[in-house]
Parts: sequence; structure tokens; C-alpha cells
Amino acid sequence: MNRRQALSLLAAGPLAAQQQARHTFGIEGDRFVVDGKPFVIRSGEMHYARIPREYWRDRMDKMRAMGLNTLCMYSFWNMHEPRPGEYDFTGNLDIAAFVKTAQEAGLWVIVRPGPYSCAEWEFGGYPSWLWATPDIQVRTTDPRFLKAAGGYMKALLAQVAPLQITRGGPVIMMQVENEYGSFGKDKEYLRAIKGMFTDAGIDTTLYTSDGSLDYMLAGGTLPELASVVNFGGAPQGEFANFAKFRQGVPLMCGEYWVGWFDHWGEKHHTGDNKVHLAGIDWMLERYISFNLYMVHGGTSWGFMNGANYGTVKGNHGYEPTISSYDYDSPIDEAGRLAPKFALYRDVIKKYLAPGETLPAPPAPLPVIEIPRFELKQSAPMFQFLAKPVESERPMKFEEIGADYGFVLYRTKVNAAQDAELEIKEPRDYCVILQDGKRLATIDRRMGETKARVSVKAGWLDILIENMGRINFGPKLLEDRKGITERVTLGGAELTGWKMYKLGCNDLRGLRFGSKAATVPAFYRGEFNLDALGGTWIDMRGWGKGNVWVNGRNLGRYWKVGPQQTLFCPGVWLKKGRNEIIVLDLIDSAGARTVSGLANPVWDPA
Repeated sequence: MNRRQALSLLAAGPLAAQQQARHTFGIEGDRFVVDGKPFVIRSGEMHYARIPREYWRDRMDKMRAMGLNTLCMYSFWNMHEPRPGEYDFTGNLDIAAFVKTAQEAGLWVIVRPGPYSCAEWEFGGYPSWLWATPDIQVRTTDPRFLKAAGGYMKALLAQVAPLQITRGGPVIMMQVENEYGSFGKDKEYLRAIKGMFTDAGIDTTLYTSDGSLDYMLAGGTLPELASVVNFGGAPQGEFANFAKFRQGVPLMCGEYWVGWFDHWGEKHHTGDNKVHLAGIDWMLERYISFNLYMVHGGTSWGFMNGANYGTVKGNHGYEPTISSYDYDSPIDEAGRLAPKFALYRDVIKKYLAPGETLPAPPAPLPVIEIPRFELKQSAPMFQFLAKPVESERPMKFEEIGADYGFVLYRTKVNAAQDAELEIKEPRDYCVILQDGKRLATIDRRMGETKARVSVKAGWLDILIENMGRINFGPKLLEDRKGITERVTLGGAELTGWKMYKLGCNDLRGLRFGSKAATVPAFYRGEFNLDALGGTWIDMRGWGKGNVWVNGRNLGRYWKVGPQQTLFCPGVWLKKGRNEIIVLDLIDSAGARTVSGLANPVWDPA
């Protein structure tokens, strides 16, 4: 068997290799090896939390059909440990089932367990309850953080350890932390995270992943671990930079960005296929491994999108990410093959050995349209409020145990006045109301902290939405939500606050009526289906809020774009009667109708 034939066999994945012999994975000189033979990792990234479990195998089969041999995946701490010590590895969070499904599909697996993930996910995957300790320092050697992270890693890695290649499973590599060199350079911290792997019995190959700049590689790597670099353009310069840092080691692009994500208010991003295809060709020609980020992006359901800060020149700092994580991937948000899928497949096929073939892609899943219908019932958002937390000064979300969604801040104004209301500092989107009437909004994205309001004596409400905690960069350390300092009206501080948590996790208690409600309000409608399939809920004409279909929170919509539709998986729909609930925070004049489209709509309408 010559070298190219060996690469071909091993590229076919764990099942094909297993038919030859029980397999091993490791590093020999400048090559990855499986069973002692050279191996090029052709990987694609996708995340189980962003894909309905019923679709996992479909997406994996499409990866294989495109020519990939490995699946790379993040885990998100906040999903697996929503409360301290309460772990969830069931349903869509069953990481062991995800890995086993990949093995059944003929894929090796690379696991990126964190505890920090980034991935444009809320708080980079960290649970917000960490910040119930006011002065805790995440992503550092703070013993309180390491204790919490260690508990999570122990629980998660116990799910994965039996699935390592050393024990007959498909897991060939695991990542220690994530792009730490873009954040810091504390080797004691990195070794503490590495120790969590060894303590959990992980004996497969460990690696770090960073950008190729000198300070990133110097800060984010450990000499005893493999190192890969992340980028999205021409690989020649990136690996030339890497060569200044390490030589004689396997080369791999840990994230080859084939598209990009979107922030609210930006234009929808797409990738440069010409550049990306040339880069894949260049790497394969030189036996360089890669991981396509993302081969299938999926959706950041509910309130799970993250945010960036100061990455776009000329903006005001805070940049929340949209709910769609389509990423302009070769496999789109609905699992359909985008036009670039065939282009990527054609490049990879150039490097298959004689006799090696790629499987045909699975048949496409159905996509349906739903005729436009009216949402005839409504319910005020503040219809029922639980017992509030009371304080002289406003408290942050994390101080009152509010994870995601909204908090209503309420205080009393003693006299009517037309004055400037100032919030220091609002995080993130504020709706100022009195007696059910919207007086103003304050948008952190735009650098806003003040609004002119006309108020009368009585209760004043400030509804604040957490638009996503920052997931990347140093601002990650300080993005607590809500009113973070104080509120003044006409220069005088407002005190005596009542704070109500509105997480919107369970809407079953809402009482809907036919009478029109003032915003913010929930709107309810029904639609009937004879056939099932994925669809995009068209939210053009609405203001800002979230959408639930049959109790599932599909994510956020906002008329500022670029996302104008929300993907609803076919497996979340039912034949016959279906229910939709829309929360609208700001628009009381729009037509209360929706429809389902066969394709997404991007950018402002």
C-alpha cells in the first residue's frame, strides 16, 4: 500500500479503518498518524446544541458526502450546567449520543469542551451564575472559577472519556481551552485547564488553537501540546507565521472560516469562495489538515446568541449577534446543500486515491411554505409579575438570579416633569414605559444612555433586555446585564426599585384575549399543516422580540436586520394544529400577521 492509498483508506473514517485493525491516533514528526500511517484531518465544525437531535445524522452524512472525515464540535457549559451542580446531558445535550452518531456516520471526532468556547454563544459558553459571586474573575486562576470549571469539566469529560480512540471510540483529539492567546498569556491558568483533562482520564491527543500572530501563539500554547492555527484567508502566510513559532510538527488550520457571522444592524456576511477553495486546495496538496468553520452552522436558539465589542470600525462598541448561525456554510441552516457544497466536494475529490469514492448526499429534507395568517389574540407582557426583588438602587441581572431574557425595573416618580432620563450604564436594550405607553428606547449598540421623556407622578417602568453577553475579548470579563449603576431623571437619582425577572422560559400561564394589548405584548395565533418541513417565519412588519412555535423559542427578530426570518425545523412542527407566540417590545402599529417561507430573507426590507 502506497502513501496515497493509506491516506485514502484512513480518510474514509473510523468504520473503514476499524475493518482493517483496531486503530490508534498520534503524532509522528510532522504528520498525524492513524495506526502508524500518515493521516490528513479533513474536518467540519458543527455544534449539537444548534441542531435538533433528529437532524444530527442527516448533517453528518452530508459532511461525509462532501469528502470530510472528521467532525469538530464545541460544548457549551451554560447549557450543560444551568444551575451549579445540576448537569444535563439529555435530549439535544446528549454529547455521548452525538459522538456515537458521528462514529456510525464514519467520522472521527475532535472535541472542544471548553470551559471557554466563544463560538458567538452567550458569554462564550460560561453560565451566568458564575457572576453571582461579585468579584469572581473568569478565565483566570481565581480558585473559585477553577473550582466551578473543574466540576463542569469532570462531568462533561466523563461523558466523552469512554469514546476516545484509545478505548475504541472515534475521538482523536481534544482542545485545551480555546484561542486563549487572543485573551491572555497565563501558563499557570492553561496548565490548570490541562490538568482537568488528565484528572478525567483523557489520554488522547490534546492541542491548543490560536491565531497565527506571535503574541497569540506565545500566550495560548503549551510546549507539550500540539498547536493549530485559525484563519479564513490564504493559508500560505498563516503557516509561514506559524513556522516562526514551531517547525517539524503537523500543520493544521483549526478553524478555516468559510463564512462569517452577523451582528444586528449589519449587512449579512458571505464568504469568498474563490479564496476558500484555493486555500483548501493548497492545504490538501501539502498534506495539511483543516477544519471548516462552519460546515453547518445551525441556529443559536432562544437567548443563546453572544456579542462582541469594538470589532467593527466606527460603531459604538457593543455588537450583539443574531440568532441565525447560518455562517454562509456549505450546508445551510435548514440542512440544504448550498451551491458551494459541490465546489468544496470537487476540490476534495481531487485528492482521493484511485478507487476511493464519496457517498452520495442524503435526499434533501422537505421545506414548506405557510400561507400568511393573523395572530388574533394578545396578552400584555406584564400580565402577571412574580414577587420582585427590592433595593434602593437598581441591581444587575446576575445579582437577582436573572440568567437571560428580561428584567422589569420599576420605581415611583413623585411629580410630573419633562426631563432627561439617564441610565448608567444600560445593558443592553431599554424600553421606558409609563401606564403601558412607550415613552422612549435606549439602545446600547448605538452608544445611547439618555432619552427625553415626559412623565407624570406614579410608577415608571424600564424594561431591559439582555441582548447577549460578550463572548470574546477582554470585555467578556465585565458584561454584567441590566442597569449596572444608577438612573437619574432631570439630574436627580431615582431610588426605591422593584425588579421583576421575566425569563420567558414558560409561556403556558399567559392569558390571551381578543382585545388589542399595548406593547410590550405577546401575540398568539394558530396554523394548520397537512405536510411537515422546515420553514422560515417571516417577521417583516414586526418590531423587535422573540418567536415561539409549539413552545420552542426560535430566537430573536429585529427590524434593523440583517435577519428578517427565523428558521423553524420541521421536527418542531405537527400535522394539524400548531401554535405561534410572538413577543413584540416596541411596535404597536404593525400588521399582526406572519407566514412561513421556503428561503430566508436577509438585510432590511
